[in-house]
Amino acid sequence: MTAKVVQFKQIGPVTFIKNRRSKNIKISVKPDQTVRVSFPFYASSSEVSLFVMKNISWITGQQQKFETKKSKIEPGQIQTRLHTITVLEGAANKTKINFNSIEISLADIDSESSRIYLENVLVGIYRFEAKKLLPPKLTELALKHGFPFNRLTIRNNKRNWGSCSARNNISLNLQMMKLPDELIDYILLHELVHTRIKNHGPLFWAKLDELTNFRARELSKRVRKFSTYTL
Repeated sequence: MTAKVVQFKQIGPVTFIKNRRSKNIKISVKPDQTVRVSFPFYASSSEVSLFVMKNISWITGQQQKFETKKSKIEPGQIQTRLHTITVLEGAANKTKINFNSIEISLADIDSESSRIYLENVLVGIYRFEAKKLLPPKLTELALKHGFPFNRLTIRNNKRNWGSCSARNNISLNLQMMKLPDELIDYILLHELVHTRIKNHGPLFWAKLDELTNFRARELSKRVRKFSTYTL
């Protein structure tokens, strides 16, 4: 896949992605209101731009829906696997860490700057936990089921929960730390099966079914209900 960013006055930057698997031009609007367009290799940039312009009303409507749905920050506690996080109003945006207890003060709890500050702190916490917990779990499952992998990276990815490269390098999304243990295991197994089967064909799902007590499709649907975005 190849990508480039094109600026549109009404909707901002749009990421154009050529995808050899695409058969049609497809627009997607993400919860952070960013816009992506995937399209076949034979489609020209001018054709894609025209398609975007024809769908401006739909795109701005989706962006407005996500703006309306933005989670309101509520003071209180967030329990992660390794930390107890307390969010409260204070004189300034700041964070205090006391072993496994973290206190996040927000100057203006309804402001965009406070929202961004909170998201950044939470990403840092999830990154720490992901790097501590996911590598041993992935290694355990790989050894148990016989799926050797090459290298593991952990990223804050907005597009997917994980990926496996042609060289069996696995990438995992730190946002997985928000998910129940059962769904984390499902994602890890999903990527491990890709070390052997590089597509989502019948053989892939048959193997994943075997490893998940024939619940692969069910677990896949449950994962899709969660967002890869922080809040």
